[in-house]
Amino acid sequence: MVNKKKNVSRIPLRINIIFFVVFILFSVLVVQLGVVQILQGESFQKEIDRTIKDISRSPVPRGKIFDRNGEIVVDNKPLYSITYTPPKRVQAEDKLKLAEELTNFLIVDDKVLKKITERNKKEYWYLKNIDKAVERLTDKEKEELDDIEQYDLMLKRITDEEIANFTDDQLQVIAIKRELDKAYSLTPEVIKNKDISVQEYAEIAENLSELPGINASTDWERKYVYGDTLKSIIGSITSQEQGIPAEKEDYYLTRGYNRNDRVGKSGLEEQYEDVLRGRKEQVQYTTTKNGDIIGSDIIVPGERGKDLVLAMDMEYQELVDEIVLKELKAAKSSGNHWLEDALAVVMNPKTGEILALSGQHYDRETGEYKSTPHKVLYDAHRPGSTVKGATVLAGLQSGVINPGDVFYDSPIQIAQTPRKASYARLGAVDDTGALKRSSNVYMFYIALRLGGDFRHPFPNNASTSASATEGLQKMRNYFNQFGLGIRTGIDFPFESTGFVGTDPKAGNLMDNGIGQYDTYTTLQLAQYVSTIANDGYRVEPRFVKEIRNPSNNNELGSVDQVIHPKVLNKIDVNPSYIERVQTGFWKAFNESGGTGHKYWAGTSYRAAGKTGTAENEVYLKRDDGTSYKAADVENLSLVGYAPYDDPEVAFAVIVPQLGKNTGNQINHKIGRGLLDTYFELKEKRSSEKNKDDEE
Repeated sequence: MVNKKKNVSRIPLRINIIFFVVFILFSVLVVQLGVVQILQGESFQKEIDRTIKDISRSPVPRGKIFDRNGEIVVDNKPLYSITYTPPKRVQAEDKLKLAEELTNFLIVDDKVLKKITERNKKEYWYLKNIDKAVERLTDKEKEELDDIEQYDLMLKRITDEEIANFTDDQLQVIAIKRELDKAYSLTPEVIKNKDISVQEYAEIAENLSELPGINASTDWERKYVYGDTLKSIIGSITSQEQGIPAEKEDYYLTRGYNRNDRVGKSGLEEQYEDVLRGRKEQVQYTTTKNGDIIGSDIIVPGERGKDLVLAMDMEYQELVDEIVLKELKAAKSSGNHWLEDALAVVMNPKTGEILALSGQHYDRETGEYKSTPHKVLYDAHRPGSTVKGATVLAGLQSGVINPGDVFYDSPIQIAQTPRKASYARLGAVDDTGALKRSSNVYMFYIALRLGGDFRHPFPNNASTSASATEGLQKMRNYFNQFGLGIRTGIDFPFESTGFVGTDPKAGNLMDNGIGQYDTYTTLQLAQYVSTIANDGYRVEPRFVKEIRNPSNNNELGSVDQVIHPKVLNKIDVNPSYIERVQTGFWKAFNESGGTGHKYWAGTSYRAAGKTGTAENEVYLKRDDGTSYKAADVENLSLVGYAPYDDPEVAFAVIVPQLGKNTGNQINHKIGRGLLDTYFELKEKRSSEKNKDDEE
């Protein structure tokens, strides 16, 4: 009994101790909460509101483009610019109020006013008459429709009369709000960057505190120093209104672009977008939970894009354009109704650097001439006999002929195939002689042998055992090694690879050996002749030779990257065979009886090359969509290089759709102009340099 009483008396004491401890703990907690609420409540509340951080990326000027001599080709013209960077969750009413404030300082031109749409006007009317617009909804519509559906319905019920008589001032507000609406949160959007007066710029800059999100800054636009020269090669960029292309949106957004960024959309501007774009300025914004900006810090400074140094010499380029245009005009003035284009390209056969290229086009509808250098890469034509060097090499390397083999040049008549011959009966010719005198028949025998028919002379009107399919495949395999029929590898977004015939007949096999079947671009021909000049090494052609870091003036910065020559392949032939073709090309230009002797013999720079003429047709469409042959014409072409012993320049010329048998030698006139001008300019600069060194 005594022990039992002792246990009972101890229980209340323990409970009291526990209660006391709990009381102390609660007291401490209450005191701490009081301190937080009373003494630190305001600072903690601000910290709660300061929890959102966002990064905005602002574009920088693009890199510039220079020619190989450091002459600026594409620059950035500075502009006054008024931009708008909206905070997060900004309301339409806020944008309208801002637009009304901006009309006190800024006037938009008629071009912007014309872009105002009916919806823009209705949205303005709605913001000015919200209560009236809401009254037009029935109770059922308010209950069943979501906010977006209600809004669209309210806009739909705004009448034409209600938006028909806005004042000029109201239209200015609508136009400015339209520009503000384009902006994405925390992303700068240009509101105006054209024709901003100094007064407009200064007044806005002085009143930025009253214009939330507005900034007076600078912008840029591309300045093409040489006008239309090489314009289709240099390319273009999108406007800020166009922004990134919709079809490539994911590609650009994942690479840090904003939707309204200007990007290259063609030519070198597109090809080198990653280089020219620069490094965006990255700003970290601190915003409240309501989206108000309460702070910003530059975490990555912006840097202008890197500069491109072209392989082209702009002084030489302009002279080349003059040469090609002059000869095209001369040929047009002497008839040649169907003639529209003259195309030429000049490159360094050892490095692949494009030194100049020209495409001159006659617009039949307007009667005007236009510069179209992209046609050198885009347009493919039958090249004629210029490809005979590749045909001879195919024959030598495949073993169907041997160096020095002689064929008798006389017409060949295959059963059920049109009679095929050279321009004259040339008698006995060997491989180099066939190139010198441009024997079609010699190439016909090579083609037939590639297909398996080795008869010589070929029996008159006999059927051939040659497999056209096998012969064409073998021939094309060799041609491909020169860049004929495949991509050249040029640093450009697009290039044509030409037409590959799909009708394997003996006649087409023979025609392909003389450049009368498959088609090639002028650039492909330039790479082909460069490969011959370069002892069988096919080098990738390049528009850009260097990438430079940006400088603070219009001079070249430090070197970021040198584009070294890239050998794509070496022709799979015996080096002595290439020498045979080189000899044939030399004879064609320099020996009596050569097809180019009249125009090229005796030049101080010792050129070699091959002429070409291809039969062609002009087809037109009838009203019902069917086509008909309107005329028989011919393509004149020419390839060459110089100096013969140590080539530093190679060229190709194609002039399609001349009148037949006119005797016009526009291909030689352009070719001579290209090389004469190149070496004259080289001599002139060498003399000037020597003179400067002496001084």
